[in-house]
Amino acid sequence: MRWPQYDHIFFDCDSTLSTIEGIDILAEASGKKDDIERLTKAAMEGQLGLEDVYAKRLAAITPTQSQIREIRQAYKQNPVEDAPQIIKALQHLGQKIYIISGGLYDPVAEFGISLGVDRANIRAVKIEYDQLSGEWWRGQSDRSYLTFDEGPLTISDGKAQIVQELLGDQKGRSLLIGDGSSDLRASRAVDLFVGFGGVEARRPVLENAPVFLHSASLAPLLALACGPAGMRRLAQTAFAPLVQKATSLIENGAMSFNNERLSTKFTEAYQAVFAGTR
Repeated sequence: MRWPQYDHIFFDCDSTLSTIEGIDILAEASGKKDDIERLTKAAMEGQLGLEDVYAKRLAAITPTQSQIREIRQAYKQNPVEDAPQIIKALQHLGQKIYIISGGLYDPVAEFGISLGVDRANIRAVKIEYDQLSGEWWRGQSDRSYLTFDEGPLTISDGKAQIVQELLGDQKGRSLLIGDGSSDLRASRAVDLFVGFGGVEARRPVLENAPVFLHSASLAPLLALACGPAGMRRLAQTAFAPLVQKATSLIENGAMSFNNERLSTKFTEAYQAVFAGTR
């Protein structure tokens, strides 16, 4: 049985490509870490709608431009294990990479670009600053947050719309990987949704994602995104160590299925390619 390659790979950012939640970095700087983390956790696990907490969190923090700039560096310093290599490997096979995030656009975009993702394929939430803050009369540029652009990425059920807009009329199969309930809800817009628990295993995603990755590393995603046959092609390149790591993690339980049909299909395809190679 054959497992297909997915031509369009959509990543969430916070707790999927990076081990941090950008909003929590801002909250810690403002001394409101515990309160904001509770709101974030409730939204990510589907207990509260993202639309119910998005404005509240930013209004409570009122971040400045310099504080938001700090998230850029935090993202870069805290990538999920093997995330940069996974993106490069998938691009090597000709797959298109996208980032869709409810995080703030400037930090998310800079992080994504540093990973090699085209800016045109990155979507996040843009904000506006108070032009009369930050001692503007003295030429100081550290302005404070004023408002955000409300849109699909600030509501719990909005990511599917962004996926559809980015795909447009392009051909090919699509895959989305993420850790939160908003990612799970977007599964209707793609051919395969993969839950990621390497940073935080959220119960609604763990229990409902067709496939779930338990490892801290994103390496097992290779087998799902490019298929076992694609992995074999990568094994003949500089990505061979990444393929070896992915196979080792898979064989040690890093991947689980909530869909029996998918489990059977993947197992048969995987064994057909890798049986007797270890």
